[in-house]
Amino acid sequence: MSVNSAVFSNLQSINPSAIIELFTLQLDNSLHGANTIYRFHSGSNLNANGKIVWAGNEYLRFPIQVTGFAFQKGQLPRPKIVISNATGLISAILLSVNETTTGNDLTGATVTRIRTLAKFIDAVNFADGTNATADPNAEFPQEIYSIDRKSAENRETVEFELAAPTDLAGVRIPKRQATRSIFPSIGTFIQ
Repeated sequence: MSVNSAVFSNLQSINPSAIIELFTLQLDNSLHGANTIYRFHSGSNLNANGKIVWAGNEYLRFPIQVTGFAFQKGQLPRPKIVISNATGLISAILLSVNETTTGNDLTGATVTRIRTLAKFIDAVNFADGTNATADPNAEFPQEIYSIDRKSAENRETVEFELAAPTDLAGVRIPKRQATRSIFPSIGTFIQ
């Protein structure tokens, strides 16, 4: 999937729009007892102190710090996400999950990183309620990760380590293993 052409052309302009970074946290019913989706943004762009509406969905402002999304030669990224726990929301989510499935700590929940440009967010985000350039399809490719483990939790923050869905223990690609017993004639070609 390539970067949407509207996003790409705007980034190459002399005065590009700010990049807006949004996150979704989706629980898995089989692991967490619910399919709840939490949407949030860090509020670090556009002096956005409240919610941002993107593609009709509300993303609440929540202090968050993410690192490690860069791809390095030979290995998949293993980002870390540190979320403010000052209001106790993250601990409350963890407690509700643990009531349903003991000791899970959101392991296996899906975190999606969505990036778009400020000029493409929904019109309701602007004081006059209009935005001629709003486009819910103008976004960078989404980055989807699973929570591998909770690495720290205290009154101020909760830190999670993320992994690509194919980087989790016990996952193989392709799902079926090709062996010599399945393809016996392949041995004649490799000599």
